[in-house]
Amino acid sequence: MKPQRGFTLVEILIVVVILGVVAAIVLANFSNVTATAKASMLADNLRLMRTQVVVFKGQHRGVSPGYPGLDPTQTPDEAVFAAHITERTNGYGPYMRKMPENPVNDKANVLMIDNGAPLPAAASGQHGWVYQASTLTFKSDATGTDENGKAYYDY
Repeated sequence: MKPQRGFTLVEILIVVVILGVVAAIVLANFSNVTATAKASMLADNLRLMRTQVVVFKGQHRGVSPGYPGLDPTQTPDEAVFAAHITERTNGYGPYMRKMPENPVNDKANVLMIDNGAPLPAAASGQHGWVYQASTLTFKSDATGTDENGKAYYDY
């Protein structure tokens, strides 16, 4: 009798199980890379926006972006803030082409905190950003934490 060639059903099942385990490991690592990339992009967007807010203030005689008519006695406004960052003002700017989206929650709107009002204790997730013109505080409003357990709000 001639020896048979080929694989048994058991051998094929073992190979399929091994491939499934390898695929699960690769997919888990890929999803972790995506979260890491979003956290890195968030940190970079915050750094860039904080820099542009300081530059705006320096070029506008100590007035932060967001005040209507560049009058710091007025209540800061989200639409004014976006215009100050994305359009020319008094011969300066624009500082950004458009308001960046928060890469963690995909929102670009800004929660404006009035002069002297306390900042929220934690992110609500309803906005992309939190900004207080009087203190130049610019934060993420994304809920959750990064892979190291640091809250996105504390970036």
